[in-house]
Amino acid sequence: MFKAVYLKYFFSTCTFLFSVILAVDGGTNKVDFAGKDKAAWNRQVKQFVKNYIQENKENLYKIDKRSNSPFVIIESVMKRYGLPVQLKYLAVVESELKTKAVSKVGAAGPWQLMPATARILGLKINSRYDERKDYYKSTCAAARYLKDLHEEYGDWLLVFAAYNSGEISVNSAIKMSGTRNFWTLRRYLPEETRDYVNKYIATRFYFEGANSEALK
Repeated sequence: MFKAVYLKYFFSTCTFLFSVILAVDGGTNKVDFAGKDKAAWNRQVKQFVKNYIQENKENLYKIDKRSNSPFVIIESVMKRYGLPVQLKYLAVVESELKTKAVSKVGAAGPWQLMPATARILGLKINSRYDERKDYYKSTCAAARYLKDLHEEYGDWLLVFAAYNSGEISVNSAIKMSGTRNFWTLRRYLPEETRDYVNKYIATRFYFEGANSEALK
């Protein structure tokens, strides 16, 4: 049914859902996605999320059906590093949770790490073995990277943007916009990065549903 009940509820109450604050939380972490600019949140994300779920509901359903084991691993690692367990949805956006996923530019594994980044994070890559495709090890590496990015930016939206397009891109957007408010500086980011953040938000809405604690 592709979560038909949830989707029906989602679209019939869309105005309500997007008037609330969406947070990423885990342990002591809690981040307000909408921030003070709720008008921007509604305007810039609402339609994207609706369209994304409608256009990708069949694939999201398939990912959901095989997500249990990967999510168990990811959640355990995120808790170990004191990070929000909801970061697991980044792996959905990055690779659809596939260990063998490889991008055109050479990023690989569930977290789509580039070789240089993976090695800096302590992963081994050689002709016989690529630890980017090891679920536990790659998730630990991604967790360390995400934790470092959050210590730098203090805002999960900026973290997601940096994870996608790099810190240079985000720092440049901050400098050009004169602010660290994602909804204001996003126009200085690549379109792919803007869509990346929106995809994370849409994916979380799909997996957690209208009854998510984050939506109350």
